[in-house]
Amino acid sequence: MAERLTTLDASYLYLEDAGAPMHVSGVLVLEPVEGGLDALADLVEARLPLVPRYRQRVVPVPGRLANPVWADDPDFDVAYHVRQSAVPRPGTQAQLLDLVSRVTSRPLDRRRPLWEVYLVEGLAEGRVAVVTKTHPALVDGLGAVDIAQVLLDTTPDAHLPPVDGWMPGRVPGPVDLVRDALEEYVQRPAAVVDAARSAVGDLRATAARVRGVAEGLARAAGSAVVPAPHAPLSRTAGTERRVAVARADLEDLRVIRKQRGGTVNDVLLGVLTGALRDWLLSRGEPVLGSTVVRALVPVSVQGEGQDDPGGTVAAHLVDLPVGEPNPWVRLARLSYAMRNVTDSGRTVGAETLIALTGFAPPTLHALGARAARGLSRRMSNLVVTNVPGPQVPLYAAGSRMLEVFPVVPLVAGQALSVGMTSYDGRVYIGLNADRDGVGDVDVLADLIEQEVAALTESVR
Repeated sequence: MAERLTTLDASYLYLEDAGAPMHVSGVLVLEPVEGGLDALADLVEARLPLVPRYRQRVVPVPGRLANPVWADDPDFDVAYHVRQSAVPRPGTQAQLLDLVSRVTSRPLDRRRPLWEVYLVEGLAEGRVAVVTKTHPALVDGLGAVDIAQVLLDTTPDAHLPPVDGWMPGRVPGPVDLVRDALEEYVQRPAAVVDAARSAVGDLRATAARVRGVAEGLARAAGSAVVPAPHAPLSRTAGTERRVAVARADLEDLRVIRKQRGGTVNDVLLGVLTGALRDWLLSRGEPVLGSTVVRALVPVSVQGEGQDDPGGTVAAHLVDLPVGEPNPWVRLARLSYAMRNVTDSGRTVGAETLIALTGFAPPTLHALGARAARGLSRRMSNLVVTNVPGPQVPLYAAGSRMLEVFPVVPLVAGQALSVGMTSYDGRVYIGLNADRDGVGDVDVLADLIEQEVAALTESVR
C-alpha cells in the first residue's frame, strides 16, 4: 500500500492556489565552484538518495475518497528539477533578487515532485547562487530532511557518492487507489467523514481539518482572540512577489542585547519594529502612539548544552509597537511581551507545532507560513520566522557558503513575510512581499540595516 499524505499535508495542498503558493525558498550564495554549475548539478543528483521523497509525486485518489498518496515518479527527470540560469555579468544583488522574485512567484507543478533548484552563475567575483523551492508537504516530521540540508557539508573535501541506480516503483492505478481507500475505511471509519469534507471542494471545510490545532494556538496567545489591527500589510496579495534582503553582524546584536537586556531575538524584533515604523511614515501612513503591527513569531530555541537547534519551538503573537518613537522603549516592551508569554504558560509546545507544521530543522521557516495559513486575516499582519543556524562555515561542492537568505511564503491576507537566519557570525533577513502592495520592500530592507547601525552606534 502506498504511503498516504497526512490529513494536514493534504489540507495545505488543497488550500494552496496559484496566487498564494506555499513553497519555502532559500538563497545560498557560494564562492566560485570548481567545475561550475555542472559540479553543483552533479552534487544534487548524487545526494538525492538521501531524500527519497524528492523522487516521488502526489497521486490523487479518484473522487477524493481519501487523501492523496506518495508514489515514485516514473518520469522523474533530475534536469527538470535542477535548472541552470545566469544573471548578466557582473551580477548585482538587485539582479539576483529579481530572478529570485520571479522564481518565487511561480507555483510548483503538482504533476511532479514538489521541489526545484536553480543554479545561478554570473554573480560578481565569480560567485554562484543556489535557489531552492520546497513544498512543506515534503517535510513531514523532525526526521525528514530538506534538499538544501543534504547539499551542505562541514568540510570542503566531503566525499561525493556515485549516482545510484534508482528505478521507480509502480505507480498505483485508479483501482488500487480506490481499493486501498476502502480498506482504510474499514480499518478507520472516521476517515470517511474526513474524506467527504475534501470531496465537496469546500476550502472552509478543508481548513476545519487544522481547527483543533489552530484553536490550541489561539488559546496559547491571549491576544489571538482580538482581531489583528488594520495595517497596509494586511491585504489580498497578487501573484507576483518582490524579494529583498538585509544583513547584520551577530556580534552587534549581542552587544545591544548585553547593554539593553532581552534576547537576540528581542533585538531583531525591535530592529524590525523600528524599520516598520520608518517605512510606514515614509509611505504617509498614520502612525499614532497606539499603532501596532501584529506578528506571528515562531521561534526555534536552543537551550544551553542542547545540540539540536530545532529541539524546542515556541510560537508567539506579538504586537510590534511601531507607534513608539523611542527604540529602547520599543525593545523593553518587546522583551516584556516575549517574556510574559513564556512565563504565563501561553507557549505552544513543540508537539503542537510539529502537528501543525511538520518541519525539519532546515525548513523551520515553513513553520510560520503553515501556522498562519487560514488564521492570518484574524490573528496577525505578518509572519516573522527566526531560525538560528550554524556558526561555522558550510560547503557545497567544495565551495564555502558565504550567505543564506530565507524566503518565507505569503499567506492569505498578508502582503509581507520576514525570515531571519543566523550563519557564521551574521544574520540574514529575507523579505518576501506582494509586488503590488509592498513594491518598495527594498526600502524596508535598507531601513532594517540603518536601524541596526543606529542602535549599535548608540550602545558602543
